Amino acid sequence: MKIIYYSEDDIIYIDLQDKPSMESEEVSPGIVIDFDENGVPVGIEISNASQKVRFKDLEIINLPISDFIFKKAA
Repeated sequence: MKIIYYSEDDIIYIDLQDKPSMESEEVSPGIVIDFDENGVPVGIEISNASQKVRFKDLEIINLPISDFIFKKAA
């Protein structure tokens, strides 16, 4: 799973599985879920993310943080 923030477009993409998206559905204004060929969610896109997500309040709870890989965009 990857969480990617595209600052130039103000989009967060949560990549749930490394599979191609075959279909997308906007479930709420600016929130799109991508599905694979079997209808399984593979990603979530949040447009205008800085208006919907409070980055400074991000909490990671009960996740194996030692397994995380933190990368800064080049």
